[in-house]
Amino acid sequence: MEIIVDRAKCTSLGICESLAPDVFEVDDNGELVLKAATVPDGLRDDVEAAIAGCPTEALRLRD
Repeated sequence: MEIIVDRAKCTSLGICESLAPDVFEVDDNGELVLKAATVPDGLRDDVEAAIAGCPTEALRLRD
């Protein structure tokens, strides 16, 4: 599954990073960086928690 970030909605609060640090990172410039374009094996629950926890609804998955 592909991880999609709506950059117009993302405010880089870092909640996703705290819930799935192996997939999301807010860099030194305050920009969200995807460490993986697709959900890594064994991290689906973490990614789904990050999506659910995003207050701006900037994250989603695509088949």
